[in-house]
Amino acid sequence: MKKIKEFAAALLVIALLLAVWWGTVVYTASVIFPTPGQVVSGALGLAADGSLWMHIGSSLFRVGTGFLLAVLFAVPLGLWMGWVKGAYFTLNPLFQILRPISPIAWIPIAILWFGVGNASPIFLIFISSVFPMIVQTVTGVHTIERRYLRAAENFGVSRARLFRQVVIPAVLPQVIVGMRIGLGVAWLVVVAAEMIALRSGLGYLIMDSRNAGNRYDLVIAGMAIIGLIGLLLDGSMRLLEKHRLVRWRYAH
Repeated sequence: MKKIKEFAAALLVIALLLAVWWGTVVYTASVIFPTPGQVVSGALGLAADGSLWMHIGSSLFRVGTGFLLAVLFAVPLGLWMGWVKGAYFTLNPLFQILRPISPIAWIPIAILWFGVGNASPIFLIFISSVFPMIVQTVTGVHTIERRYLRAAENFGVSRARLFRQVVIPAVLPQVIVGMRIGLGVAWLVVVAAEMIALRSGLGYLIMDSRNAGNRYDLVIAGMAIIGLIGLLLDGSMRLLEKHRLVRWRYAH
């Protein structure tokens, strides 16, 4: 019942905002800014001719590829840095220098290195999502209570088994947090990259609609679709947080 009330409240707020939007456009008699109905109509037109699904598929492909590469790189590296002090003190300063650089600032470098194909946004997604996952993974290793490690060592547990059965399960919650942050940033970055360098994807759809006859109904539709997909991606990460291997940390 509580969740139903919360969901109903969220829908009510969205409905009120849509009503205000619609009323404002009608009241001002705007000939450029669309009503919600016009936005829905434009989106349905794109869906009918198949171009909407092409743009969504292109964006999701780039995000999925870059994000997967970041996970495969960041999680093992973060575990190693968290477990080996020498690796941490050697590599952490470099990552702390690179981490604050905006992924958008890498766009000229990405175009110079990889051209204007899919490789550029995939590289940008990798750069944007790899650092949050490294930081969270290292933090997860460093926050493991040492008494659990000492207890395992007292029972003669090998380092390989200790790492596999104690460290990795304990770090999983932090890894999921890093993945959630990284995926959110990656979704933002791919849209920005598509606005500049590509001819497909939701970012390109927004810019092309603006430049090709001021189709602001499609511009708003693209923005709304980006938001909805972002919500679904974040929800998928939240489902991982509820997995039994992540809800607890040390007992197994």
